[in-house]
Amino acid sequence: MKTTHSDAKSLVPCSGEVTQVVEHCFRHESGKIISTLTRIFGIEHINRAEDVVQETLARALQTWPYYGIPQNPAAWITQVAKNLALDLIRREKIFHNKQTEIARLINQDSPNATAENGLIGEKEITDDRLRMMFVCCHPMLPQEAHVALALKTLCGFSAGEIARGFLTSEAAIAKRLTRAKQKIRDARVPFEIPAGEELAQRLDGVLQTLYLLFNEGYKASTGDQLIREALCHEAIRLGGLLAEHPAGNRPRTHALLALMLLNGARLKARLDNDGNILRLKEQTRSTWDQTMIARGFFHLMQSMAGDEISEYHLQAGIAACHCAAKDYESTDWAQILSLYDRLLELNDSPVIVLNRAVALANLHGPSAGIEAIQAIQNRQELNSYYLLYAVLGEFEADLNNKKTAGDYFRKSLELTTIKSEQIFISKKLKQLEGRLLRH
Repeated sequence: MKTTHSDAKSLVPCSGEVTQVVEHCFRHESGKIISTLTRIFGIEHINRAEDVVQETLARALQTWPYYGIPQNPAAWITQVAKNLALDLIRREKIFHNKQTEIARLINQDSPNATAENGLIGEKEITDDRLRMMFVCCHPMLPQEAHVALALKTLCGFSAGEIARGFLTSEAAIAKRLTRAKQKIRDARVPFEIPAGEELAQRLDGVLQTLYLLFNEGYKASTGDQLIREALCHEAIRLGGLLAEHPAGNRPRTHALLALMLLNGARLKARLDNDGNILRLKEQTRSTWDQTMIARGFFHLMQSMAGDEISEYHLQAGIAACHCAAKDYESTDWAQILSLYDRLLELNDSPVIVLNRAVALANLHGPSAGIEAIQAIQNRQELNSYYLLYAVLGEFEADLNNKKTAGDYFRKSLELTTIKSEQIFISKKLKQLEGRLLRH
C-alpha cells in the first residue's frame, strides 16, 4: 500500500514530543558523557566536554523532528557525542600531541561496553560520574558552587534552569560556574575518587551537597513553586550511584539516601489539585510511593552497619516513623521526640528545636509546644522565619486564643515569599477570622 504524504507526516513526532524525549535523555546521559570526556580530555578541558554535549543536544533537536526519534535515543546521543569528540580532537591544536591516544580512548572497546553506553563500559562510566561528583564538591570551592556545578555537569541542567531554580540571574550562575571551573583548572584538581582520610573528608562535602539539592527541591526557599521534583529525583539518583560504589558505600551515605527516599515518597501528596500545600495530617497516604518507601527502609537498614550515627540517620528515622504510621493519629510521636532529642545533641539548630516543639505538642499538647519555643536559645535567628509564627499560630488556635493566633498568622504571611504557602496561611487566617465573627 502506498504511503500518502499525510500518512508519512503523521509518523514524524511533534516538536513538543521531541523536546520532552531529548530533555529526558540529557538528564540521564549528559552527566555520563561529560564525565567520561573530562577524564579523557583532562579536567582542564571540561568546557570542551560540555560543548560536545551541547552540540549533541542541538543535533538531536534539529534532526529528530524530521527523521523521527531513534529506537534507542541514548545510544544515538552517545554515538553522536563520540563522533563530535573525535572531530574536536582533530580540529583543536591543544590535542595534537595526544590526538592518537585520545582517539584510542574514545574508540576503545571495553568488555563491559554496550550499545546503550557506547563510549566505555558501565562501571567506568559510573566511576567517571563519581569522580566528577568529588570534583564538583571540592572543599576549595564555595558551597553555592558545589550545587551549581553538580546540576550543570552531572544533571544536565542549563545555567538558565539553575538560575530559575535558585531565583537568581542566568548571568550570575554563569559567572559562578566560570569561576568554579577556573579554580579547578588553576589548582589542577585531580579527576579521581579520593582515598583514605581525604575520602572521608570529601565524602561529607558530597553528601551535604546532595542534601541541599534535595531540600531545595522538597521545599523551595523562594519562588512560586513549593516543590521542584526534578531536583529531588536528581539528588536521589546521584545518591544511589554513590551508595552502590565502594568509595561511597558508607552508613551515612545509605542514611542520607534513606532520608531522601522516605521524604521523596510523599512528594505528590504534599500539594492539592491547585498546587497548594497540604500538611502531613491532610495528605492522602494511599498516594505515597510505596516502592520508594520500600527502598528507603532498605537503605535505612544498610545504614545501621557499624557504630556511626549521623544527622542523616536520625532524620531518616523520623521520616521512617511517618511512613510507618497508617494515619496521622497513629504516628509514634514519642519515638519521633526521642529522635529529635538525639538530633539536638549533634545539631542544636533553632529550626530543629522548632520541629521538636511540633513533635512535643503532638504528644503533650499545644501549651508544651509554646513553652518549648519560648525556651529556644538564639531564638533571634528565627525572627524572620515565617514557620515560627505559623507554628505558634497553630498552637494558639488549638488553645482557642484566636486573637493571638491571628497576630501570629499575619506575621507569618508577611514573611513568606512562596505563593502556595501564602495561600495556605491566608486560608488559616480567614478560618480564624470567621470563627471570631461567629463569636
